[in-house]
Amino acid sequence: MRILLVGKGGQVGRELQEPLSSLGDLAALDRTTADLERPDDLAAVVRRERPDVIVNAAAYTAVDKAESEPEKARLVNATAVAALARAAAERGATLVHYSTDYVFDGTKPGRYVEADEPHPLSVYGRTKLEGEEAVAASGCRHWIFRTTWVYAAHGHNFVRTMLRLARERDELRVVDDQVGVPTSARLIARVTADCVGRLHAGAAPAVGTYHLAPHGATTWCRFARAILAAARDRGVALRCPPERVTAIATADYPLPARRPGNSLLDTMKLETALNIRLPEWQDDVSPIVAALATAPSP
Repeated sequence: MRILLVGKGGQVGRELQEPLSSLGDLAALDRTTADLERPDDLAAVVRRERPDVIVNAAAYTAVDKAESEPEKARLVNATAVAALARAAAERGATLVHYSTDYVFDGTKPGRYVEADEPHPLSVYGRTKLEGEEAVAASGCRHWIFRTTWVYAAHGHNFVRTMLRLARERDELRVVDDQVGVPTSARLIARVTADCVGRLHAGAAPAVGTYHLAPHGATTWCRFARAILAAARDRGVALRCPPERVTAIATADYPLPARRPGNSLLDTMKLETALNIRLPEWQDDVSPIVAALATAPSP
């Protein structure tokens, strides 16, 4: 099986490389060889690599910057995704694509299921939804994994930011009225590789959209406290301990892009399709904090 990974340098892309390489012949490309800001070139990339599976781990993820760069966000998250999907359809390849909780407005009282009507609040959310729609319209065999609050031991993410700030400051103020589930890039990669492996074995889940996140729920404030508690347990010197993370409201920390108040995703469809039980969100936090414990500040 020939696998093409686009966006190998991102949080999810870096975690995907090892498990995907064990499943077949992997071509892992970064933006120098597969640039989503140049969507007209992507069909040629697919023709050259001749993949059976295309995994698109590249995206425009600067949520607030997207408000002032809507054209660039749309180019990467929608136009380029449409080009990849068309190329996958022409090739007869399976496309794996990642989307986000930001396609929802966060007003639902419970967890979002895949069939819920999207209503994005931001440019980022709208362009990611347009990407989803382009994949579905292309006719290619595909899996779209919507996920939420992604973090890893590398890249720009909440875990690394909290550890850096806690080394620099005596107190942190973190939003406590947005609810979601922190999802490690490691888990996303593990589930993706499971699906691709099942495809090779002829036992893959049905095409379509799936929600991919751990079990449980938290807020950004409680997540920050958990990160710092895990760091302290490993002897990391912190100026700000978990007890000095102060809860604030979203209104107290205005940002250009509106966030959904509820980012909880129901994962029953995915767990049933794969006959698995996804972990609790806390399971990956401690190992990733441990990996960062002795690393220099980001």
